[in-house]
Amino acid sequence: MTIERFEDVAPRLVDVAMGRTPADLVIRGARWLNVHSGEILPDTDIAVVAGRFAYCGPDASHAIGPNTVIVEAAGRTVVPGLCDAHMHVESGMVTVTEFCRAVMPHGTTSMFIDPHEIANVLGLAGVRLMHDEALGQPINVWTQMPSCVPSAPGLEEAGAIISPADVAEAMTWPGIIGLGEVMNFPGVAANDPTMVGAIAATRRAGRTVGGHYASPDLGRAFHGYVAGGPADDHEGTRAEDAVARVRQGMKAMLRLGSAWYDVAEQIKAVTEMGLDSRHFILCTDDCHSGTLIREGHMDRVVRHAIAQGLKPVTAIQMATINTAEHFGLEREIGSVTPGRRADFLLVSDLAALRIDAVYARGVLVAEAGRLAIDVPAYPYPDSAKNTVRLGRQLAAADFTLEAPAGRNEVTARVIGVVENQAPTRALTVTLPVIDGEVPGDLAQDVCRIALVERHRATGTVTNAFVSGFGYRGRCAMASTVAHDSHHMIVVGTDAASMAQAANRLGDVGGGVVFFADGEEKALIEMPVAGLMSVERAEIVAEKADRLIAAMREAGCTLNNAYMQHSLLALVVIPSLRISDKGLVDVDRFEIVDVFV
Repeated sequence: MTIERFEDVAPRLVDVAMGRTPADLVIRGARWLNVHSGEILPDTDIAVVAGRFAYCGPDASHAIGPNTVIVEAAGRTVVPGLCDAHMHVESGMVTVTEFCRAVMPHGTTSMFIDPHEIANVLGLAGVRLMHDEALGQPINVWTQMPSCVPSAPGLEEAGAIISPADVAEAMTWPGIIGLGEVMNFPGVAANDPTMVGAIAATRRAGRTVGGHYASPDLGRAFHGYVAGGPADDHEGTRAEDAVARVRQGMKAMLRLGSAWYDVAEQIKAVTEMGLDSRHFILCTDDCHSGTLIREGHMDRVVRHAIAQGLKPVTAIQMATINTAEHFGLEREIGSVTPGRRADFLLVSDLAALRIDAVYARGVLVAEAGRLAIDVPAYPYPDSAKNTVRLGRQLAAADFTLEAPAGRNEVTARVIGVVENQAPTRALTVTLPVIDGEVPGDLAQDVCRIALVERHRATGTVTNAFVSGFGYRGRCAMASTVAHDSHHMIVVGTDAASMAQAANRLGDVGGGVVFFADGEEKALIEMPVAGLMSVERAEIVAEKADRLIAAMREAGCTLNNAYMQHSLLALVVIPSLRISDKGLVDVDRFEIVDVFV
């Protein structure tokens, strides 16, 4: 299902449009959702040849030959294939191939992936693996070269380093579309040479620079960041965030992932303030397999946007042509118009976005919610596995915090989880001291958190406290998905359970595991870089369901708590995080003591 270049097939497109050559496929009697004009045009025929649209008009009978496949739309709407403008495949817990298998039935035909998770573990070689896998997919998968590995130098040590020279090399690869989210926003504002070099290499190659400004400060630091070159941003959570970005010439990317619900507030910039919707783009950022299989992908985001008051055509523009134009691909994807790749959906209910069939490059890839093609698995080499190196067997003592001498209580800095958002709160809580140690306090919803170094086998364990999970009894969850440095995050109520969970992941080569009362309740093995499973997305989703159930049985009612867990080491999003170097105050970009 490779796609031929436009310049190689343009004469065939002309011949089909003129009736000199029959089309491969003709859709008859459709409502044509035209994202360029913002119209829905009735009684339209669509002709396809060589995987591209050749004719869109009132009657394509002149393009029908004896071997032309004819599909009767019967009044259904032809909609451009949906685009996810910013996402991380690894958050789905599966490989690129399995992610594509999961999302095709939901109408996604183009994805712009930022593999900075695998980059933090395997460096440039890991990015190349996912880039090469992406090129072989039946839908369009472009790769953004990760920009910040580590995400915040000095505050964490990742498993690898990405340099401006690496960025320049990647810009020569065929599937690279731009630079991934530039998370080191203080570095951009301060003209850090690494950030300046990576952005310059991208601009010299004529590619798009992705943004990630995770601060609520819209003052001078924000203006300095915009001046540095990022062209979009998905970290806004408020209407004023979206307004500020658009007014400065950026694209405001509004995300709805498994745990990030940032569309409803920001879309008010369009629905209530009247800003031009063509500068707004929908994306997911992070979706785990359970969400993909049970709820959907970009179709879920579009439905949500419609529910916030957008017209269906406007919401679809934000997930198609707006994205294509942003990445300079409007002549390839994003609309049902001549010359573009024939990526489209047949939709029987537009407001509900009920998708009957999905076509990619003119081929039926999904129908009635099921795949219509086979997508073979991609074999990852052994060099991408066995990346969890703990260095030693961990014990309960590794997960304890001693109190300052002579104290019967302490005031501690505590990471406060914010439901459905990426930022955390910086809390201060008075905690009891028991036998010289500070175990947390479940009555105040404060439990233990630890970060275990897993790239260089140093045996280092950093301990602190977190609030928001609601755990009861003896339990712990460990994950080697720990944005962005991807060490191991362990959250638990007692040190023995935390040691059990950490050692289990060391044994299986990474993933997520949950222990309660000394027993393993759920396990998702992720042997590829400790980030991705080699199993089918449906199987991973079932294991994720068991994980969620185990967390709920232990008292956690937080929505998509696993996603929240995996971000607790993301030291570029305020306000308080944990790293292999200690507790990080992201507002000030410095290491702070656990005890005040």
